[in-house]
Amino acid sequence: MASFLMDFVWCLLPILLLLLLSLALRWPRAYSWTRLAVRAACWRLWVIICLILELPLDKRTIPRTKEAGSAERDILSGSSQVSDGPQLICKATALAKYLLRHCDSLARPRLAPWPRGDPHFQTLSSLLFGQHGDTVQFTRDHLLLKDGGIVALDWAVGTRQAERKRWEGRREHQPGGRIPGCVTSNPPVLLLISQFWGGMTPHLKMLCHQAIRQDFYVVVSHPRGTAECPLTTARLTEFGDPADLEQVITYVHSRHPSSALFAVSEGSGSGILLSYLGESGSGSYLTAAAAISPVLLGQQWFETAMPPIYHWGILFQRKMQLRRYAESFRGVLDVDRALSCSSLRDFEETLACSSSQLQQTKTSSGLTPGTSLKGLAPSAAWELGERAYPAKDWDGYWERNEPLRDADEVAVPVLCVCSCDDPLLPPASSLPLPLFKSNPYFLLALTDRGGHCGFTLEGKEEEKEGGRTGNEEVEEDNWSHFVVLEYFRVVADFLKKEERENAMWDAAADFSLAGQLSRISSMAPLRKRRNPVMRRPRPMAAQQSNVEEEENFTWKRSYTR
Repeated sequence: MASFLMDFVWCLLPILLLLLLSLALRWPRAYSWTRLAVRAACWRLWVIICLILELPLDKRTIPRTKEAGSAERDILSGSSQVSDGPQLICKATALAKYLLRHCDSLARPRLAPWPRGDPHFQTLSSLLFGQHGDTVQFTRDHLLLKDGGIVALDWAVGTRQAERKRWEGRREHQPGGRIPGCVTSNPPVLLLISQFWGGMTPHLKMLCHQAIRQDFYVVVSHPRGTAECPLTTARLTEFGDPADLEQVITYVHSRHPSSALFAVSEGSGSGILLSYLGESGSGSYLTAAAAISPVLLGQQWFETAMPPIYHWGILFQRKMQLRRYAESFRGVLDVDRALSCSSLRDFEETLACSSSQLQQTKTSSGLTPGTSLKGLAPSAAWELGERAYPAKDWDGYWERNEPLRDADEVAVPVLCVCSCDDPLLPPASSLPLPLFKSNPYFLLALTDRGGHCGFTLEGKEEEKEGGRTGNEEVEEDNWSHFVVLEYFRVVADFLKKEERENAMWDAAADFSLAGQLSRISSMAPLRKRRNPVMRRPRPMAAQQSNVEEEENFTWKRSYTR
């Protein structure tokens, strides 16, 4: 009997312990200390995992708790550290002031803390999985380029079957009301530029999902030979070659000529977008552009070491792309040498500017020195210019592919959203801050945490811990998506306001000039006409007018290119 009672007590012991634990957790102080202990244990485990995978740990990733009446404190070291909002680094212009007044997302980011705010967790989640990845539906167009290549364009048609029917009906019959983010009654078009190595990431699908909810026409552009698009020419898109993107933007504008056109690049896709903005100048069809976690200095990005897990993942993706069309490229480059490369720089250098490989290809194929090595027709080679031929060396390749090589010619407002803890990009200290402080068209939103294309917003439980009430609900899961779409709306409103004010000033000037002419014509019979006298203009007046033009910067394009 005694043994039976002992066995019964031992069987009930786990249940009794769980009951006592649940009762103890009802006490607020015990609940908070238990939560801190679990977070500290998880943090120790995460540190061990990062050390094994050789992932760098940033001080901003240390989990913090907020005590009553005190600043945020690290649960391990006890040091206090307050997390500020994003910094908007730009030149003091009318557009910057207008953004600070009307773009609310720049003032209150509500970025998630650790563990959801860990840079590596955010980066892997944005590249590998997401919440709205399988709900967005696309229809594909293949655009034939001038050199015979093909680019894939994926148009987002909706998130569910009911939304698809509503979207198709809206395409046929446009309402007359104003749509958020649009300067006219026509819905705006949002062009998304994927990563340099191609593919549709969950981060890009989530951005499509949010843009569709805000009534954008969304189209995703993929580089040639990526995203299961057939490769019809033995030529891949260089890192900063905007020739394909220019034709894509022209085609999209021809389909929606009366809609405002915006563009967003993801990660390394900024090389093509920034190059296009610099080469097109004021003749671009874009109203505004944005770059999320952009690669601003391409050569530095290829030469800077990144964590092995990301480096091998990107290199594997590039090699898979080349291996798919290996037979097509064997006549113009050394495919085996490229597939055996162990770094991104060596792989890119082998594809674009290996002098020994080019000499070997010329000798084996019997080509003359002036013949294109990319399998292009003479007309296509003439259209591409110097890009029809591989670069002479690594430095020569970046002379024509550096994203900011023509930054002074950009005439479209560009918002760059960057994070200080981005594991795929060089340190934030290498950002070209003088460019953002001197060029009125470049704006930088810099945050302390966010990872690479992450910028996860905090959840409801994290809001309660931070002292916020439950009245504030989080509409988006990604802060960068929210701030980019709101930035487009604010810029569109600002440009429309500037055009209205310029039209009013022009009308007032015409009215004043007409009044002066009428007074002169009425007084003409009373005065004796004199021969015209040539007078030299005053130098002081010319200098004064130049000063006024420099102080009163306007956003009206001059179309000089």
